[in-house]
Amino acid sequence: MGGISNLSAPKHWHHLPPKENPFSCFALDSSRESTPPLVVVGSANADIYVEIDRLPKEGETISAKTGQTLAGGKGANQAVCGGKLAYPTYFLGQVGDDAHGKLITEALDGGGVFLDHLSRLDDVSTGHAVVMLQAGGQNSIIIVGGANMACWPETLPEEDLEVVRNAGIVLLQREIPDSVNIQVAKVARSARVPVILDAGGVDAPIPIELLNFVDILSPNETELARLTNMPTETFEQITEAVGKCHKLGVKQVLVKLGAKGSILFNEGEELIRQPVISARKVIDTTGAGDTFTASFAVALVEGKSKKECLRFAAAAASLCIQVKGAIPSMPDRKSIHAVAKFENSSLPTTDIDSTHCRHCYPLIGPSSSPAKVITMIHGGNREWGFIASNVVVMLEETTTLRHIVAWRWD
Repeated sequence: MGGISNLSAPKHWHHLPPKENPFSCFALDSSRESTPPLVVVGSANADIYVEIDRLPKEGETISAKTGQTLAGGKGANQAVCGGKLAYPTYFLGQVGDDAHGKLITEALDGGGVFLDHLSRLDDVSTGHAVVMLQAGGQNSIIIVGGANMACWPETLPEEDLEVVRNAGIVLLQREIPDSVNIQVAKVARSARVPVILDAGGVDAPIPIELLNFVDILSPNETELARLTNMPTETFEQITEAVGKCHKLGVKQVLVKLGAKGSILFNEGEELIRQPVISARKVIDTTGAGDTFTASFAVALVEGKSKKECLRFAAAAASLCIQVKGAIPSMPDRKSIHAVAKFENSSLPTTDIDSTHCRHCYPLIGPSSSPAKVITMIHGGNREWGFIASNVVVMLEETTTLRHIVAWRWD
């Protein structure tokens, strides 16, 4: 049951050897010692995807169209998002000494995440989740905690606590024990490191002790309703539920509203609303919330305004849902900036028929002609871009990212 509550050492537990970040050369500062990193403490799962037309009824057996196992888990998702944004990112979590643990380790390493604080348990299986993916990209998920919930030390090793103290920002979720989150949040607060708690995870009350050390609480509307035992179907109801969170000591609440965008409530200040940035096609919403939260955190630690952070996160989530799988869908920084920039444009729009266009060379420099935002009908799809002189610059999508290309008409 949801709500807000008042609220042993592992066996055969060891850290994996550190590896260098393959994306560090693209970061704003390639030295992980000089840039306060993003530190993600949380879960790592093997996500077992099954594509189905509908959920089975009670007592019914149905066939899946396809099945696939991919790396995931809210903590690992958020860490890889930070890594793919070329920001120094550490992941503090646990996996088992099994095939799923190897899958996740390789995904984190490939995503540019520092693994100095990832631990492997010899006698516990890696956490996993069954993701039932339906038409339209909606999903239902069942989680088996495994190493995420087992054998955490009563007191985290000093080297783990030290990386928290030196962080620029810390991300927590609720797929690991509350006792671990509390310990990390306390250490972060003592070092004046901001903490964002993603409310997603176990369906259980959040300890008041944890909320006391959280700077930003980030639930979706369903989680907000569960945590406050209040309805969240309307804006007024959401505002009232957030008010309850404020009374419990959480000054900032970032509510993720799916297709309705997001709202950042900061007690005593005017709220900030961010509309959703529409995706051309929704493939899989798994990991969209994690992408949003991690992108927001990276933008925040880089010093962007809250409004800029929200727009950056919305653009990232828009790209994420157009690719199957949580970790494979995490976008890069250039793609996010392109989407956010175009979505924020207020220039007049017009239509142009792509039959008068042909694919053209790399993106050219600024034109002396005034630019107009356009929509192009191309292969039956509507795409956004802008027109300058006789060159049309478009956002074109591939299976993994959205990038800028140029068109010219005769």
